[in-house]
Amino acid sequence: MTSRVVNDGERRARLARRHLLAPGARAASAEAVADALVALHATDAATVYLSALARLEKPEFGEVERALYDDRTLVRMHGMRQTLFVVPAGLAAVVQASTTREMWAKERGSLLKSAADAGLDAAWLERVEAATVAEVRRRGAATGAELGTSVPGLRDQVLYGKGTKWEAWQPASGRVLRVLGFDGAVVRGRPVGTWLSSQHRWEPGNGHAEIAVAEAQAELARRWLHAFGPATEADLKWWTGWKVTDARKALKAVGAAQVTLGDGAAGWVLPDDLEQVAPTEPWAALLPGLDPTAMGWQGREWYLADGIRPRLFDRAGNVGPTVWWNGEVVGGWTQRADGTLVTTVLRDVGGDAEAAIAVEAERLRAVLGEHRVTPRFRTPLEREISEG
Repeated sequence: MTSRVVNDGERRARLARRHLLAPGARAASAEAVADALVALHATDAATVYLSALARLEKPEFGEVERALYDDRTLVRMHGMRQTLFVVPAGLAAVVQASTTREMWAKERGSLLKSAADAGLDAAWLERVEAATVAEVRRRGAATGAELGTSVPGLRDQVLYGKGTKWEAWQPASGRVLRVLGFDGAVVRGRPVGTWLSSQHRWEPGNGHAEIAVAEAQAELARRWLHAFGPATEADLKWWTGWKVTDARKALKAVGAAQVTLGDGAAGWVLPDDLEQVAPTEPWAALLPGLDPTAMGWQGREWYLADGIRPRLFDRAGNVGPTVWWNGEVVGGWTQRADGTLVTTVLRDVGGDAEAAIAVEAERLRAVLGEHRVTPRFRTPLEREISEG
């Protein structure tokens, strides 16, 4: 039996609708954006806001602030590929059980090895963890520096990077708080400074519900396939950071149906997601560096031409700000120091596309207002056009 073919055009149509980029598809809330994309990259603080604002019917900074810090319906946590994400609060337990729990065990073990060089043991770490959590609860919110003042054990020195050129003795505070964050005992709250700051206050966490790893991985795979399918096994493995055997088990657990992609490769969709998706009306979008759409697949040929890829990514594989036209990346953008928003396309897209891109650029310029944003990870094209 021949499997259903999902060509590149249909994949782009699915992307447009499910990633809230097609005309009329924008969301009413920040929670709806995060839910549609499964998770928002948060390594660069600006990405969370700009990814949400690009997809909101009424793009307001306050809407994102409300969800993150007032209602706490969005949670910032480490997850897939040891990366910092913002996820819907209801999904946090699934992310923690499917990915972060294993990271927590490795990170805690690594900290204990570093502490051993200072004569510190597991009992020491347990005392410091308990004291830190108690202090966060007492204060309600505190910076790492404030906690270091109140919890003496956080000031104990541990050896970082033993045997490397980066070997150095440093306070244990950063590593302890990272471990507690992986465990859900504390969570990152409001930033120290503006919304662009990557430094956050620590607030009490609720921990995460005990979910079996296989169950959590199946649920995360289900959510991801709904948003990013059809996709390959390699895409799922890359996005999650799982072993290939875990990816295969998760696909089997959700009953994923095999389809044939435009290049002939095997792809997977949820079993109830085989209906053909019609093309959308033409659309343009300006998405920020590390946006979940650009970073959603390992195989990107169907929406990103090889010829322009080197200019849009840094050496570590981080994507910069991108310009999209009908489901394809066609260029990039930046905001200069004077607030000017500059776009550039890297191939001929025609007058209609250029006009639509200009409209989106003006929309983003108006949303940003007096705010100035420089991507944390600078890419060749972004640097080039930022300098004029």
